[in-house]
Amino acid sequence: MSTVYGMPYLLEDKTGQPTESEFVDMHDRLRLRLHCSAQTPTHTAYMIHNVTHGHNPSDPLIALAFGPNNSLGTITVRSGAPKAMGDYLVKLSPLGSSLTRKFLGSDGQEYRWSWRSTKGHEWTCINRSQYFVASYSLKVAGEPEYPGSSGCMLTIDEAYPHLVAELLASLTIMRHIAAHGL
Repeated sequence: MSTVYGMPYLLEDKTGQPTESEFVDMHDRLRLRLHCSAQTPTHTAYMIHNVTHGHNPSDPLIALAFGPNNSLGTITVRSGAPKAMGDYLVKLSPLGSSLTRKFLGSDGQEYRWSWRSTKGHEWTCINRSQYFVASYSLKVAGEPEYPGSSGCMLTIDEAYPHLVAELLASLTIMRHIAAHGL
């Protein structure tokens, strides 16, 4: 069992880029790496690795494969079967916004990402009971530049360490949807 600190994971997004970054907890409890592993005209693949001390960084937690012309592709969680991103992150209604979607976590619970639904956060994730799970915030306007940091932050409630990779993967897909108007 891991130590409980009573504070969320504050994962500093080192680059702020949705395609290549390292997410480092401010209290050194967790370190995730998102990186592009393949890029061709027909697809682009990303891997998410746990690079926290003591973990095997060569074993990807999640693989994301986008299709041609930035279309949605597949997500593979750990050693499971690939699943279409559109089936993994589902729009709440056929006529609803693409920027609010839900997914079923590996814990069997439903989670929902939404864009700019909470003041001060670019993205917010809640569970079925409307409790805060995670958020992604951009660098505050006027904040000074910091060497090696984008100023962006992924915050994950401490009760969800089992979902950190899935939250980062689903956030990455949501950011991709927003960036490419999908």
